[in-house]
Amino acid sequence: MMRFPTVLTAAVVFSFLITETVGIRFVIDREECLSHNVEYEGDTVHVSFVVIKAESTWHFAEEGVDLVIKGPGGEEVHSMYDRTSEKYEFMAQKKGLYHFCFTNKSPYHETVDFDVQVGHFAYYDQHAKDEHFKPLFDQIARLEEALYNIQFEQHWLQAENDRQAVVNEKMGRRAVHKALIESAALIGASVLQVYLLQRLFERKLGTSRV
Repeated sequence: MMRFPTVLTAAVVFSFLITETVGIRFVIDREECLSHNVEYEGDTVHVSFVVIKAESTWHFAEEGVDLVIKGPGGEEVHSMYDRTSEKYEFMAQKKGLYHFCFTNKSPYHETVDFDVQVGHFAYYDQHAKDEHFKPLFDQIARLEEALYNIQFEQHWLQAENDRQAVVNEKMGRRAVHKALIESAALIGASVLQVYLLQRLFERKLGTSRV
């Protein structure tokens, strides 16, 4: 009975995970910069984005967009180019405002789904002295982070599905337009053939009468 308060105290104040997730879907013309504050040094930052669709019916956004991640001091953390979909994670070397700058090099407006998730481990061991508890609560915190990562992954996959649905719809429209153009060309060629045959018969009849 004397150990129960110690166990309870350790469970409450020893270790837990704070996770913050932010998602936004926006339309980019040329360049768009978004910022997110990381409150603690050493936090894990998860980033994902998907180019959902383009403004043009005939454009499939295969060129993608560029993303440059910059730290609080303006230093470049990571960059990626010509991506339609990407996931990336890094450990924040400094606390402060991180900038995520997208660049669209195509002549069309692009719709981008963007997510940021920041994971932070907090430890409070003022009342817990038993070292046997640390591995247990580390595992609990990692499990909680894994659950948040699953939610993060699900959102990314949903954005991917949205993009694929848009691409399939545009491909279907393009196929219909192509079929209509081919049908019109075939009809035009048939009409031209009938006209040429009529002229040919008229000339032959005129020659035979003479």
